Amino acid sequence: MLNHIGTNNITTSRLLLRKFKKEDSKEVFENWAKNPENVKYLGWKAHETIDETKEIVAKWVNGYNNKKVYRWCITLKDSGEVIGGIDVVDLIEKTDCCEIGYVLSKKFWNKGIMTEALNSVLEYLFQKVGFHRIQAKHNINNPASGKVMAKCGMKKEGILRNSEKTNSNKWCDVAIYSILENEFKEENDG
Repeated sequence: MLNHIGTNNITTSRLLLRKFKKEDSKEVFENWAKNPENVKYLGWKAHETIDETKEIVAKWVNGYNNKKVYRWCITLKDSGEVIGGIDVVDLIEKTDCCEIGYVLSKKFWNKGIMTEALNSVLEYLFQKVGFHRIQAKHNINNPASGKVMAKCGMKKEGILRNSEKTNSNKWCDVAIYSILENEFKEENDG
């Protein structure tokens, strides 16, 4: 049985993962939401105006009233800069499983930041909430995202053919990865 505790702060060596605040809207917009390159492989289009971002961030903030919402703002610990987001995008309570999604500002790609964030969120979700299985998916044209998943101990299970649509409304294949609670423990305790 899951112990829903909601989104709480997570600190890593370089990052503070925390709840989004309405004041984050400008950095969310500037650092990734308006950049088509950042969302190229995601299911949503780049935001055209900051008002669009403000509306979405306000929904996220209001969502924190629900203890089943797990959505973190990724910030740099030393400067507080808002550089990305990571959250549970699907919760399957019946089987104690969930799916994680994430986005990171392009200027912070290839620095191990998303691996650090994902690993800390996996630890939180397994150890504090009690999930049995956690999965993540990526568009097969974005293998860098799969590398992040693999670095965190997630195993590639296969390709889901034409299972999702891109932000340009085209069908795409996605790779699915997962990790089980006992595998995470073995990898991080061993």
